[in-house]
Amino acid sequence: MKPQCVPFVSFMLLVCVTFLPVRGQPLKISDNKHYLIQEDGTPFFWLGDTAWELFHRLDREEATQYLQDRADKGFTVIQAVVLAEFNGITEPNAQGDLPLLNNDPTQPNEAYFEHVDFVVDKAEALGMVVGMLPTWGDKFNKRWGLGPEVFNPENAYTYGEFLGNRYQDKPIIWILGGDRIPEEEEDFEIIRAMASGLAAGDNNTHLMTYHPMGGRNSAEFFHQEEWLDINMFQSGHGEKNIPNYTMTAHNYALTPTKPTLDGEPNYEDHPINWKPENGWFDEQDVRQAAYWSMLAGACGHTYGNHNIWQMLDDEHEPVSFARTPWPQAMDQPGAAQMGYMRELFESRPFTTLQPDLSLVNGANTEKHIQAARGDGFLIVYLPAHENVDIAMGKISGKKVSAWWFDPRTGDSVNIGKLKNNKSYTFRTPNEEKDWVLVIDDASRNYPPPGQERWLEDQVRQ
Repeated sequence: MKPQCVPFVSFMLLVCVTFLPVRGQPLKISDNKHYLIQEDGTPFFWLGDTAWELFHRLDREEATQYLQDRADKGFTVIQAVVLAEFNGITEPNAQGDLPLLNNDPTQPNEAYFEHVDFVVDKAEALGMVVGMLPTWGDKFNKRWGLGPEVFNPENAYTYGEFLGNRYQDKPIIWILGGDRIPEEEEDFEIIRAMASGLAAGDNNTHLMTYHPMGGRNSAEFFHQEEWLDINMFQSGHGEKNIPNYTMTAHNYALTPTKPTLDGEPNYEDHPINWKPENGWFDEQDVRQAAYWSMLAGACGHTYGNHNIWQMLDDEHEPVSFARTPWPQAMDQPGAAQMGYMRELFESRPFTTLQPDLSLVNGANTEKHIQAARGDGFLIVYLPAHENVDIAMGKISGKKVSAWWFDPRTGDSVNIGKLKNNKSYTFRTPNEEKDWVLVIDDASRNYPPPGQERWLEDQVRQ
């Protein structure tokens, strides 16, 4: 992955910030069971993008353009669907090919899968993993959507085995479900059979999770099952300020311990509750969902843009009031701000983080403040401009270094060094809505969490 170069404002030098390298599969679960790591033990930060229609609607030149943009912005996981939502088995892809012969999951069309191969290979070359959904959920549970239902337990196993074998040596995370929950016994049997087929085909190489419908959680249905390695929930698009930290915290505490994340939060540029008269989710909503969940114990986070998941262009009718062509939507601000978040977490040993609300003594707050501490550092997310009182002495070190991190720009503000034996009240630097407070054991000499600027008088004893 290319290093991202940003100006170091204090000294007017150029400093290159390099993301931790993504070396490909197999990914593993960390020793504490809450995070993902690469084979060599390097932490893996799941920064996902929902590109559900990627295999179906983009040609190879367009797919390359999209993937390069996401790699440049720091994304690590591209979530895409093989049998896509919108006439995914009856309407050819951009190359003119259908995925199945006779709508039969046991008869994959080689030409279609050569295009999938191209996208997977391109993502790998750019240092990203494909979160591959074998099918959208309407192909096994047509609760809504276009369908048709084509799966049964027998052909689900065969199809899963085909995919597992084809991509066993590629950087893949399997994501079953596809915006549906299992409701009948056959639905459960289909999912379990597909998971078994995938594992048989790839020799149980790749991690698996399950993408449910809005407001639901994979742990409701499959937490105790061995094939489910990662819990995924969808906080969805129904309202502002959805407390996704509660579902993250719920999953974090489950036994057996498994990593968890919000695999579909509110999309940038999506009408709130699908009604434009309610307004539209913006980058502030995107940031809040991300930091809330990460600091409640998530192993990563998925960003989404309403125009990009459907790859909106002049050839397709907008779904749910989408209004921006996908090439322009790639530059809406929330996506780059997710990369800044990844930089922040990767600047510290983030796989040691544990949620800890006791770090915050109290605040006159409009919204929930989420906090976590790790090995020699703590991070607090404040969704609004306000004071926050932090209980010190909960991380190592006689002295600590304190920083404000601006989630909009990736800048950091150096507050200075403080004693680690009392409480301090911090006030966010300006009227911008949200800020992130980072406090380190000064002896660890952790780097600035972003571009550093000095700003005095931001702490009161």
